[in-house]
Amino acid sequence: MSVKIRLQRHGKKQKPFYWVVAADARSKRDGKYLEKIGTYNPNTNPATIELNIDSAVKWLHNGAQPTDTARAILSYKGALLKHHLDGGIRKGALTQEQADAKLAAWLDAKSGKVDAKKDGLSKAQADAKSKAFKAEQEVNAKRLAAAAQAEADAIAAANPAVEEEVTEVEAEAATEEDPAAEENNETTEA
Repeated sequence: MSVKIRLQRHGKKQKPFYWVVAADARSKRDGKYLEKIGTYNPNTNPATIELNIDSAVKWLHNGAQPTDTARAILSYKGALLKHHLDGGIRKGALTQEQADAKLAAWLDAKSGKVDAKKDGLSKAQADAKSKAFKAEQEVNAKRLAAAAQAEADAIAAANPAVEEEVTEVEAEAATEEDPAAEENNETTEA
């Protein structure tokens, strides 16, 4: 019996959710499986992957062949690296402590990259939100100015006498400012 590590689809239409399973190669895609190794959710950004690395490595040691997508997931989570390092331990090229140190260093670097991507995505989302808010404020200000102008035009068209009174008030205000200016000019001349 040949064993494959592959994805088993769950979820609903347009919202896939996958289980990473070890299954007989002859079984149906969503049929009977030998062991559930983890889950893969491509609907999030970045994709959410939960994987039992020890179980995946055990199946790899027993000869299970991953499909292309499953291989990418196993590589992303470090299962293939651990399988490779275990081969080095069996051959005597590495000690268990050296292999564990290499795997831990790789996992730390990988988690740093993932965290940087998450931070970059959240920052980009916040920037887009602030730009949209500023654009919305500008549109609202223009709309309010246009509404005020239309209201003023409507009032002026309805009452031409009000417009004359407004110009008279403005003229009186201008003459009130002029005597103050004249007094200042007289005091500076003397």
